[in-house]
Amino acid sequence: MRKLLIGYDIGSSSVKTTLLDADSGKVVASESLPKEEMQISSPKKEWAEQDPMMWWKYIIETTRKVVADARIQNGEVLAIGISYQMHGLVLVDKNLEVIRPSIIWCDSRAVEIGNQAFNEMGSDYCLSRLLNSPGNFTASKLRWVKENEPHHFERIHKIMLPGDFVAMKLTGDILTSETGLSEGIFWDFHENGVSSKLLEHYGIDRSLLADAVPSFSHQGKVTAAAAALLGLEAGIPITYRSGDQPNNAFSLNVLEEGELATTAGTSGTVYGVSTKPVYDPDSRVNTFVHVNHSTSTPSYGVLLCVNGTGILNSWLKRNLGDGTISYEEMNHLAAEVPIGAEGLNFIPFGNGAERILKNQQVDAHLSGLNLLKHDKRHVLRAGQEGIVASLTYGFNIMKGMGLNLNTVKAGKANMFLSPLFREAFVNMNQVSLELYDTDGSQGAARGAGIGLGLYPDRQSAFIGLEKVASLDPDERLQQAYAEVYQRWKGQLEKL
Repeated sequence: MRKLLIGYDIGSSSVKTTLLDADSGKVVASESLPKEEMQISSPKKEWAEQDPMMWWKYIIETTRKVVADARIQNGEVLAIGISYQMHGLVLVDKNLEVIRPSIIWCDSRAVEIGNQAFNEMGSDYCLSRLLNSPGNFTASKLRWVKENEPHHFERIHKIMLPGDFVAMKLTGDILTSETGLSEGIFWDFHENGVSSKLLEHYGIDRSLLADAVPSFSHQGKVTAAAAALLGLEAGIPITYRSGDQPNNAFSLNVLEEGELATTAGTSGTVYGVSTKPVYDPDSRVNTFVHVNHSTSTPSYGVLLCVNGTGILNSWLKRNLGDGTISYEEMNHLAAEVPIGAEGLNFIPFGNGAERILKNQQVDAHLSGLNLLKHDKRHVLRAGQEGIVASLTYGFNIMKGMGLNLNTVKAGKANMFLSPLFREAFVNMNQVSLELYDTDGSQGAARGAGIGLGLYPDRQSAFIGLEKVASLDPDERLQQAYAEVYQRWKGQLEKL
């Protein structure tokens, strides 16, 4: 009988479900929905919301598809792992019904609330104990609901992160994780527990927060009702949960001091691991509990996030390609013009407040446009180079924090499918890049195996993880990309 693990990855663009063979580490079946990007609602400027039941709908549909494709038999699925978009706020009442749409990660409405809390609680406390400004994170979003929607706040039974909500739909149990509490800026790193000072400052009762479990642990079992919807058998345990960026690092086997992972999906990230609770004094780069953290062996994830990454490329696809051009065709067109796009410059910050800019919202900007010279090829190249430049801007902040930035791992997916993007990333940042055939849903499945105790050690969970390509900086290209970055930075500083 096969030993199978299910991994869910609940993003803001899509929901992906992967069935992994535990013995070989190979994908048995996989499905991602919807085929186009999932809807993000913006009822007001700077707002970004999604209906949590939409995530659940796609969990059901993708699970039923992989179950059918793999012809799963009873007893074959041993455990389930969950990865999810970080920082979102989900509210449910006593009947476990959703109270309002989820306020997701790129929503900017709570920026000023977080800034005010940072000033009133004091930078010394926030940086030394929370390792971050409360900023625009989950705790500040909850405070916004309390101030602006008291009729909703009064109905709250529990608050959850997106992955906690999906786990609740699977098991009926409401739990969260230490990594989740830290990503919401509820976590006091000195006390190794929930920050009572933050809760008191925001007027949040501790009972609204779910109990925390380790990322790798038994976290409830699939109910009969959920199993019937999914096409699974009841009783399968949930044994892993993590936010998407810690999970992406885990999926690439990034667990030790000095190791780095990167993604370039809707947002772009670089995630480094440290054994020390380092922080950026301006909270432009954020530190959370990593998935393998414990009191005896501390492990922290240092996250650089740029909101405007793949979402810019998606916007260009829709608006320059009339919906008929593919990303591969876009990459080919962009490569037809030289490095620097002949002076065209793209600032990609058009998807909410940017942390690396101290939570400013500067929007996206295209500059240097010459109507006699430039065409859509230049715009496509400038878009990709602008995204890389924004990541480089964050890289330099991380270097200032003392992180080692020599080799970065990534899944060969999203924008890393573009040879141009890979070339720009490696040479502008002067780092080596290793690409692996994996993604967040595969990582969640491997995490489920560890949480179940299926493997003798954590390294055994990465059987089947294959490096498919690597790229080193090219001395002939570094100067050209350095000039692109300096021009880009100069434009940014004018905004």
